[in-house]
Amino acid sequence: MANTKPVGVGDTAPDFTLASQTGEKVKLSDFRNKQAVVVYFYPKDNTPGCTAESCAFRDSYEVFKTMGAEVIGISSDSVRSHDAFAKKHNLPFLLLSDKDGAVRNLYGVPSAMFILPGRVTYVIDSQGIVRNVFNSMMDFEAHVKEALKTLQEKV
Repeated sequence: MANTKPVGVGDTAPDFTLASQTGEKVKLSDFRNKQAVVVYFYPKDNTPGCTAESCAFRDSYEVFKTMGAEVIGISSDSVRSHDAFAKKHNLPFLLLSDKDGAVRNLYGVPSAMFILPGRVTYVIDSQGIVRNVFNSMMDFEAHVKEALKTLQEKV
């Protein structure tokens, strides 16, 4: 299931099905022809950077919804970990568990320093086409700003 070429702008976003923090199965293609989706891959629940990034998405969630987009966070943490993380920080969006890293690999999300799972955000339009890919391990809030900018411009 590994992807030899990272998913880029203009590509059709690969479909996937993962469990959410409630255990419900979520399929990316269920959003197709309905709304845009902002998918952000992050390294780990309850770490300082990932908490800052997730809370930045939380703080702009209503803006995303107004723009017709859903937000989905993905890491390799368990459903239970995601549930606790979402409750602790009042995260109103889906957190999906990619336990074996298959979806991360499918998208070609790079590792940082060969050990940390990367932090990459994809803006996917309602037709399933990737409109922006933003990769930054340290500029957590820029993921939200870039996604909102892309939605305003293109999607």
